[in-house]
Amino acid sequence: MHNFDQANIAKARIEKTTEIAKSFGAASRSYDVSARLQRYSGKHLMSWLPDDTDLTVVDLGCGTGFFTDILASQYQQVIGLDVSTKMLSFAKQSRSKDIFWLEGDANSIPLQSNSVDLIYSNLMIQWLDPLDSAIKEILRVLKPGGLFLFSTLTDGTLFELKSSWKQVDDDQHVIDFKTESMLETLLNTDVSTLIKQKNNPISLEYENVLHLARELKGLGANKVHDRKNKGLSGKTKWQKMCTAYQDFQEPNGVYPASYHVFSGLVKLNP
Repeated sequence: MHNFDQANIAKARIEKTTEIAKSFGAASRSYDVSARLQRYSGKHLMSWLPDDTDLTVVDLGCGTGFFTDILASQYQQVIGLDVSTKMLSFAKQSRSKDIFWLEGDANSIPLQSNSVDLIYSNLMIQWLDPLDSAIKEILRVLKPGGLFLFSTLTDGTLFELKSSWKQVDDDQHVIDFKTESMLETLLNTDVSTLIKQKNNPISLEYENVLHLARELKGLGANKVHDRKNKGLSGKTKWQKMCTAYQDFQEPNGVYPASYHVFSGLVKLNP
């Protein structure tokens, strides 16, 4: 019975990973246009990068390779790793020829243990489930003293959208983001220490709710895996949600969406 349960869990994880890969792959051409948030968070991570250039670096969840390209201009060996074949195909055509591109899942990183100096991950780990196993994998491939530099989204992100949908039905339309304390617990372990952290709440403005929905879709971030109703939300429900969202509309007519961007630097204990 135990083996059967484990097999079902593994199967569900593979199916979820496949869905995520398809979602982000479909967004590969529009991703860089939509990625205002990624530019913001990735730029702020740059100041925490180590000065030593003789490093092996992995961009985990590299997407279209925008920041992988920047890393490749600074470090000796850079690997862009992503679960989406389409994202990697786009990156190969558009980025530095010196980058090694690798298809793989963060919960099962296809690299040897103790082989990487720095893992960089910009706004990706919020999609990982279960996150604790992915963090174990990240720590596994790091060398002693190696660094994990990342940004992610935390609880409070898209609360306007969550609140508006809550007035329509009890289904889950937005993923549940981890709290800051959850991340601290996961990252401060017997073998690792969260040595730097910062939580930046920011608000992006949208012309309307459809603009927000299109940007989330353009990022490949519109998939929720625990929804009761797997079909499309009906037109009536969508209109009700949009009406509810008007409670957040600002005097100048724009629609805000809140994001809580958590940046962290983790060191693997020597």
